[in-house]
Amino acid sequence: MAIILGIDPGSRITGYGVVKQVGAKMEYVASGCIRVKGEELAGRLNQIFNGVSEIIAQYQPQLFAIEQVFMAKNPDSALKLGQARGAAIVAATCAQLPVAEYSARQIKQSVVGKGSADKTQVQHMVMHLLKLSASPQADAADALAVALCHGHTQQSLISMAGQARKVVRGRLR
Repeated sequence: MAIILGIDPGSRITGYGVVKQVGAKMEYVASGCIRVKGEELAGRLNQIFNGVSEIIAQYQPQLFAIEQVFMAKNPDSALKLGQARGAAIVAATCAQLPVAEYSARQIKQSVVGKGSADKTQVQHMVMHLLKLSASPQADAADALAVALCHGHTQQSLISMAGQARKVVRGRLR
C-alpha cells in the first residue's frame, strides 16, 4: 500500500490529489486547491510551499508526483509556473519524498488513454476511476490524474520487473 500525492502546479491555484494504491487498485483519499493570494510572487511561492507542506503533514504520502512545465504562449507564465513547481518540489524534498515528474501528455495518456484529451475528459475519467459521486474541480481533477498516472506507472514497473524475473528464472532452469 502507498499513499500518493499528485500536484497540478499553478502560481495562483495549485491543485492537489491524494490517492491510496493497494496493488493495482486506486482509492480516493482527498483533493482540493491551494489558492494563493497577493501580487508579490515570492509571497505566493511561500504560500504554495506552506500549503503543500501542510498536505504532506496531514496525509503522510510515501510518493510525490507533479506535472512538468509545458511551454505556453506566454514565456512569463511558463517561468512563474516553473517557480510554483519548484516551491512544491522543495516541500516534497524537505519531507524526504521521492519526486516523480510527468508531462501533461503522459498524464492524459495514462488516465484517459489519449494524450490529447481535454480537461473535461480528464475530469470524467478521474471521477470514473476513483468512483467519485461528483466531478472534482478542474485543478484538483488534474492533480488526481497526476497521482493516478504515477500509480499506474509504478504498477507497470512492478509488473515488468516480475516478468523479467520469470524470464531469468526460466533460463537458469
